[in-house]
Amino acid sequence: MINILKVGEVSPEKIFSRGTAAADVSGVVSDILEDVRQNGDRALFAYTEKFDKATLTSLEVTEQEIDEAFRLVEPRFIEILKEAAENIRAFHRAQLRTGFILNEKDGVVTGQKITPIERVGLYVPGGTAAYPSTVLMDSIPAKIAGCGTLCITTPPGPDGKVNPAILAAAKIAGVNRVFKVGGAQAVAALAFGTESIPKVDKIVGPGNAFVAEAKRQVFGKVSIDMIAGPSEILVIADAKSDPRFVAADLLSQAEHDKMASAVLVTDSEDLANAVAQEIERQLALLPREEIARASIENNGKIIVTDHLEQVFSVANEIAPEHLELCVDHPFDYLDKITNAGSIFMGRCCPEALGDYFAGPNHTLPTSGTARFSSPLSVDDFVKKSQYTYYTENALRAVADKIAFFAEKEGLSAHARSATVRFEKEPS
Repeated sequence: MINILKVGEVSPEKIFSRGTAAADVSGVVSDILEDVRQNGDRALFAYTEKFDKATLTSLEVTEQEIDEAFRLVEPRFIEILKEAAENIRAFHRAQLRTGFILNEKDGVVTGQKITPIERVGLYVPGGTAAYPSTVLMDSIPAKIAGCGTLCITTPPGPDGKVNPAILAAAKIAGVNRVFKVGGAQAVAALAFGTESIPKVDKIVGPGNAFVAEAKRQVFGKVSIDMIAGPSEILVIADAKSDPRFVAADLLSQAEHDKMASAVLVTDSEDLANAVAQEIERQLALLPREEIARASIENNGKIIVTDHLEQVFSVANEIAPEHLELCVDHPFDYLDKITNAGSIFMGRCCPEALGDYFAGPNHTLPTSGTARFSSPLSVDDFVKKSQYTYYTENALRAVADKIAFFAEKEGLSAHARSATVRFEKEPS
């Protein structure tokens, strides 16, 4: 049964705790990274056989395999993938930005230019579930940004094949380089490069604890999007909310994995009790009941506040990955939410809309990092360079000021680099 906690009656630690921490896998991951760095494809073949039970002779998915997978996926799902892809494209095209130029002073030009990241690796999880949605969410913003090389890594099944839905989504998104490798070893391959897999400049995409730790360890060698933790949902709901809907939305994240976190914050004790009962009823109906139940019992909670206004301070402190605002007139409350990855507005907006279809990205900050970070976007696939141009007269007008500033910091060479251009050459 999910825990019900009343604000003011239990410690803040119980209110804001995030459940059991993941086991430390840093040593194992470090060994895998070094093995792949040293041994390349040979290490990848070995790890794929060990972890995925697949014996491969080639790591890259062929065009024929992609076409075959496209034919295997039912036509209705292909059409849904295409429609979802268009929604994602429309949302992310709106994020495109151009550089700027400032030339309001005589002889001075400053500006910023936007350049796509050339080589990007996209990690797509496998294992207990396959995620074609992640293919669309990660690759479409990169394509819109103009990235030159996109490579997907994803674990194969024991038959050595990638889930057909993942390959179909890759084809729809316009990604044609897919590699059959998962886990920390895939991150290593993208970071260091192997005989088959090109070295990239940035790695994005969610994964398990091993993938997250691998991304942490290769950061600096390459860029990463974020360190993704377990899935999270926080639902804000008032007394008018339907407990069936709230319970279903909480379970939509609980079924991801046993470490997932599902939280309801409400000002209604009656709703809290009704949702708790409804969660128990719906759990018994889930094919992934064991996973969802472990999530609910270990990391789930219902937090009851004294009034509706108090729910926002609780929600902002938790800073969830997904936040549902199940109230009438949700836009009246939008500005009260300052820490959340993705916000779902109103009583008819389940988080699953964001996972699959609406268009906003589903690769989101977790573990409270929504306090300072943002969803994956086109911005993650570009870099910004700034530039400065001064004419001789423009520099002459400010050279003494630059030198004065530099001397204040004890940097005489800095100072002289500004003034030397206006000194007479020694005879």
